[in-house]
Amino acid sequence: MNMADTAGPPGLRERKKQRTRDTLLRSALELFTERGYEETTVDDIAETADVSQRTFFRYFASKEEVAFFVSRLAEAHFVDAVRRRPPGEAPLDSLRQALVESWSTIGEAVERLVPLELHMRFYRVIESTPALLAAHLRRATELEEEIALVIADREHLDVEADPRPRVVVAVFGAVMRVTERIWSTRDDAGLAALRDLTASYLDQVGPALTGDWRSTPGAERIGRADPANGTTPQPMIET
Repeated sequence: MNMADTAGPPGLRERKKQRTRDTLLRSALELFTERGYEETTVDDIAETADVSQRTFFRYFASKEEVAFFVSRLAEAHFVDAVRRRPPGEAPLDSLRQALVESWSTIGEAVERLVPLELHMRFYRVIESTPALLAAHLRRATELEEEIALVIADREHLDVEADPRPRVVVAVFGAVMRVTERIWSTRDDAGLAALRDLTASYLDQVGPALTGDWRSTPGAERIGRADPANGTTPQPMIET
């Protein structure tokens, strides 16, 4: 049994610490989205949260740690969902269903820390801030390795001898990265929009990897220039 299942409600001291942490989190994300990550200092965050810089460092080691604290919660939520998928399920199906399961509950988990809308807005800041984007991609690589190990364990494989766990997770991670980037440029920055966009791209994994793109109905293709007569490529619509 999980110890968290038997623990009672947190005491007064623990609740006060949680409130301070959550206030720092919200203050940081609000400042990052309003002023920009690089333009916001630890002192700014502490002042907005009405605590000292020393108090900030009791909860977070750096600006980067506070910036990705909620994301780490979401990632851990997803990894746990992957572990809970039934045995015998195909790895890519397990990843997709774990994502669906996570999206049905992660909103509540995030809302216990910061408003979900604020968390989603911060993702736009990540995409437009080189330092944050670099950290995000580094963390994504680490997360992929963690998930690959989970998949390998589920399939009773040696991840060092069999490349398939890392390959399938890399494909899944690439789809997530593409959808994040496209979603961040659109007007609708809600969780539902990200979920729907991700689902539509995951639907294309099989056809993209194994299908004949030239015979896809309705596919838009770009014509090639004819070097013999100097013609300019023209769009061609296959029907």
